Amino acid sequence: MSLEPHTQRILDLLHRKGIVRPSDLADIGVPRMILRRMTSSGQLEKIGRGLYQLPGRQGSEHEGLTTVATKVPQAVFCLHSALQFHELTTQLPWQVWIAMPRGSHVPTMAYPPVKMVQFAGEAYSEGIEVHERDQVTLRVFCVAKTIADCFKHRHKIGLDVALEALRDARSQKKASADDLWRFAKICRVANVMRPYLEVIG
Repeated sequence: MSLEPHTQRILDLLHRKGIVRPSDLADIGVPRMILRRMTSSGQLEKIGRGLYQLPGRQGSEHEGLTTVATKVPQAVFCLHSALQFHELTTQLPWQVWIAMPRGSHVPTMAYPPVKMVQFAGEAYSEGIEVHERDQVTLRVFCVAKTIADCFKHRHKIGLDVALEALRDARSQKKASADDLWRFAKICRVANVMRPYLEVIG
């Protein structure tokens, strides 16, 4: 049996998605063993457990996020990773920060390192934006929700990070005072954020 049609289908899928998982192959009728053969022959590069890409593919600045989103579609990028996505921090997080529903297990991934925070109710479901980067769908908390989360988890990430994000978001008009106040209440940090919101306006 010729492998050529299977190989071509995988290559076509890679050109569309950038990263392929074994579970993607069922939709295109290709056996999973083809991934191993293509990796052995140098046609594919394995970049993590169950993640394959074209060799030498230049990753974008969002590569860590797209890798996690491919593996954990229900993850919502939050805190440091959301700040970086919205260009509200000068820090480059070495971990990818994700929000998951309460009771979730931490995803097991060799790369990139993942830091999971559990959220419940509206704190998880509200403020999710959907973006596409490198043909991968990313779920990211909006700016106002991210800032409220930063105040909520200020002991984890530092109050200075939350304050810098709040100042930058207001000066760059990336979040309205009304939105910030709404998410402060959803995240139950209205009392913490009130004095800072009153000063910045």
